[in-house]
Amino acid sequence: MFITFEGPDASGKTTILNKLIDFLNKNYPEIEFITTREPGGKHLVEAEKIREIILNKDSILSPEAEAILYSASRRIHLDRVVIPALSEQKLVICDRYVDSFYAYQGYARGLGLDYVKAMTNLVINGLMPDITVFFNITPEQSKARMNQERLIEQHDRLDCEGDNFHRKVYNGYLDLINQDPKRFLIINANQSIEEVFSDLKQQLFSNQRFIDFLKNKGINVSE
Repeated sequence: MFITFEGPDASGKTTILNKLIDFLNKNYPEIEFITTREPGGKHLVEAEKIREIILNKDSILSPEAEAILYSASRRIHLDRVVIPALSEQKLVICDRYVDSFYAYQGYARGLGLDYVKAMTNLVINGLMPDITVFFNITPEQSKARMNQERLIEQHDRLDCEGDNFHRKVYNGYLDLINQDPKRFLIINANQSIEEVFSDLKQQLFSNQRFIDFLKNKGINVSE
């Protein structure tokens, strides 16, 4: 099973992903799973180098060049991490995937959804997530969080884009959800970490695709 986590910058998805890892390790040790991310990938030197180029604030990239770099990184990631794990019947949980590409490059960069989908179709060969978790916060909420975080850590090239860019990203996500609503779990990310995680667990463990995956592993979900 392939699950992806998506959301605007500072939505807290990576924090919740780490909590889910701890929860699965503690409560479902029989589930074999891996976690990974895009751009880049787990233990992938080549893909991580591409990530560094994309996110480096000193990089000067056209939208087209940026899209090509993302796509190259994605294919490496699929070949070396995602596809092998899925072929071994593992659960793959990925922090960002094609929906980020569509929202950021297609909508916010202005390349257009048809353009980025055509490019993506050549790269992923139909490999879409079974479930996508969208952490929903508005651009205003995202900006407030990023302003707080800037006091602590340096932000990357995409974080430093303007309000209009992040509004386009958010609206792009909403459009993608409307096009494929059955794939998405919508989480209200404007809550405490514990409330967000509780919401995720409730939705994930009542999702029929995830229930079927667990049953195939011999795990019955009572709640």
